[in-house]
Amino acid sequence: MAKILEMPKLSPTMEEGVLSAWHKKEGDAVSVDDLLAEVETDKATMEFRAFDKGTLLKLLVPAGAQVKLGQPVAIVGNAGEDVSSFAALGTGTSAPAAEGKPAAAAAEAPATDAPAGALRAAPTQQPPPPETIAPEALRRPPVGNLLDRTSYPPIENGSRAAGGRVLASPYVRKTAREMGIDLQGAQGSGPGGRVLPGDLDGLRVAGPPALVRAPRAVAVTAPAQARAASGDEDEVRPLSPMRKTIARRLTESKATVPHFYLSIDVDASGLVKLREQINREIAPQGKSTQADGQTDAQALKVSFNDLLIKACAVALTHVPECNASFSPEAILVHKRVDISVAVAIPDGLVTPVVRHADQKSIVGIAREVRDLAARARARKLKPEEMADGTFSISNLGMFGIDQFAAVINPPEGAILAVGQVREVPVVSDGAVIAGKRLAMTLSCDHRVVDGAIGAAFLAELRRLVEHPLRVLTG
Repeated sequence: MAKILEMPKLSPTMEEGVLSAWHKKEGDAVSVDDLLAEVETDKATMEFRAFDKGTLLKLLVPAGAQVKLGQPVAIVGNAGEDVSSFAALGTGTSAPAAEGKPAAAAAEAPATDAPAGALRAAPTQQPPPPETIAPEALRRPPVGNLLDRTSYPPIENGSRAAGGRVLASPYVRKTAREMGIDLQGAQGSGPGGRVLPGDLDGLRVAGPPALVRAPRAVAVTAPAQARAASGDEDEVRPLSPMRKTIARRLTESKATVPHFYLSIDVDASGLVKLREQINREIAPQGKSTQADGQTDAQALKVSFNDLLIKACAVALTHVPECNASFSPEAILVHKRVDISVAVAIPDGLVTPVVRHADQKSIVGIAREVRDLAARARARKLKPEEMADGTFSISNLGMFGIDQFAAVINPPEGAILAVGQVREVPVVSDGAVIAGKRLAMTLSCDHRVVDGAIGAAFLAELRRLVEHPLRVLTG
């Protein structure tokens, strides 16, 4: 009995993914828990493993394809089983999926001629579904006068109203104009041929006569052609699942979280000396050479960021009100100190979490951060390793940035932005001497952290950074 394999939910926030690589090919035997494919989600590259055993009869999507949650990706069954009638499942453009339903839903209708227990396929022709209002239409105002009946022509004999006008709502017409689609000649899937919102994607790729570029698109074509002729044509980079998630979450954060910012500039000379001393102490451990040519000492080298993670963790235990998160019902003051560390990767930004950072040594934090960062760049982090932090640190000092402000990572209540250690002239006991300064900016969620609480945290952090031996003693 053949079964359809659908794209599973591989992370808590996953809505779609890129099937980056197949590890099985058509005709291969599949056992339970076999690795079928790798899927790039909004968080990391995850393993897609088999839940059933059998033979991989057909791959419905190629490697590199972007796949919606619940979309059919493969068929597994008995060796030699005929699945040719289900090849249409791999197109990914079925009408039910365009209307917001999973593509696999079409496969759940029983086939009239299929034997009992066989794979069920969608009938080739279904009665047109009743027209529904797309969710997007509920959030966007209709175009035109709601009382103007000409905006909603009655259905008359086929897909045309009187005068040959295509049946479509004002919202559909406006969306079609924005997509560069001329609805003239279009055949919709709604009652009487009405064009529904879900039909537009199909019209965009169908070509003439269903698709005709609107005059507005022609007006902007000349500059585009000129750029193409001169070799200055814009590069189009499709949004990856991670970039889509970053865009959505940061937009929500700036739109819904009331940010305010507190900055300090601290004396970092003691921190520099402590880092040098620690790295000298751990250097004797680095006599052996690893496979990548690095010594153990290089692998264990402590960075300024490692010291600041520990300093922030200690400061949060002294000012626990800053180690808090917002929820609609209450403010959650956390007993655990889990520090999210921003790590830049080629496709965006991830925040692996150092758990119980207040209870770990600086060298232990350095080892853990290096491991997390390496696996983040390889897209091998697990979703639980990037979730449930209580406070975040973003450090751009290695890029030569002096000072900046970061966007809060909800539901955390604050994030610390760290710049580089700067060599500047400072006044000490009435004399100008060479000094080392470090600028830090705390972005606070005003629903959780008031100005006085944020100031108290930064004062404690200044005390620890300027007297770094206190970081070691907690």
